[in-house]
Amino acid sequence: MRAVITVIGKDKVGIIAGVSAILANCNVNILDISQTTMQDIFTMITLVDISKMSVGFSELSDRLEEKGKELGLEIKAQHEDIFNSMHRI
Repeated sequence: MRAVITVIGKDKVGIIAGVSAILANCNVNILDISQTTMQDIFTMITLVDISKMSVGFSELSDRLEEKGKELGLEIKAQHEDIFNSMHRI
């Protein structure tokens, strides 16, 4: 089982560290990560393996959203199949 995590907001120190720490604490493995900064706007999309996750998906999502509020970012987690359905042309 995989999920997609998206992050967007004003760039600052510690964004990747904050997100990856939550993932590690929940036993979520990062499979692929892409990030870029456009002027002062940070964007990141991460594909993760949630098959061995130690918490429920809603708990992971809540933790990421809370970290987003703390850092002034929008962080969303979606199951891969839902993400793909929403972005299919």
